[in-house]
Amino acid sequence: MGDVLTVLVPALVLAAALWAFATALKPRDGGMSDADRYQLELARRSQAHYTAQVQAALAARARMEAAALPSQNRQQQIQQHEHRPATPPGHPGHDPGRQPDYPHGSYPAAPVPGTMLNPQLVLQLQTLVRNGQKLQAIRLLRQATHSNLLTAKQYVDRL
Repeated sequence: MGDVLTVLVPALVLAAALWAFATALKPRDGGMSDADRYQLELARRSQAHYTAQVQAALAARARMEAAALPSQNRQQQIQQHEHRPATPPGHPGHDPGRQPDYPHGSYPAAPVPGTMLNPQLVLQLQTLVRNGQKLQAIRLLRQATHSNLLTAKQYVDRL
């Protein structure tokens, strides 16, 4: 029995030493504590949630614009057609193929929501802006629509 113990004890000591050595060299989760892992996971979830909210807001805004703008553009086109001055054929200003100076064939939206601007006023405003007379255009627009200064300035800047 003494021979077994002399063989068994060093073998157990050697096994324990190898296990301790392997355990000491084994990587430990990148050195991160549970709190660090929790904070990292929380930050990842927060970023994903924020991204989802931004995408949802952009989609909602696009839906609202798509729902509102076609009707506005259609109303503007109808008003433009109704208020277009009739130039008789043969008159120097008559040009049957001339397209309006506005994108998509419609006048810009009025500075006060729910109102429509007279096309002649819009043309006069555009002429003033093209001639470098923005202040006069803003003043004229404010007198015609009773809008505030900021709204009139923003409208004239878009012309």
